[in-house]
Amino acid sequence: MATVAITVNGAEAGNIFPAFILGSSAAACGDDVVLFFTPGGAPALVKGQLEKMKAKGMPDLMELYEGLCVLGGRLIVCELALTAKDIKKEDFVEGVELMGATSFLGEISGAQITFSF
Repeated sequence: MATVAITVNGAEAGNIFPAFILGSSAAACGDDVVLFFTPGGAPALVKGQLEKMKAKGMPDLMELYEGLCVLGGRLIVCELALTAKDIKKEDFVEGVELMGATSFLGEISGAQITFSF
């Protein structure tokens, strides 16, 4: 089992779909998965946003999100997003953790696979 760390730098479909597709696929293969949303990616995890995001030929993001959560994947938002994007903790979808970048790097220090979108 590997640790897969995915950094999400934007809240657009081009950032979100690959992160959730690879993350849920890795979790389904038994890997430990951590998605870290920088302030730029954090708005995608505000309640109601994943449901709105659609792309031709792509899977449903809510299904990927739910599958990732069921399989133990972690969704971490950089705590800087709270002030940088004026988002409150309660605005995020269920299961989101808040963490600083330094703590995130400590959490993934042994990651064998990393991606950034």
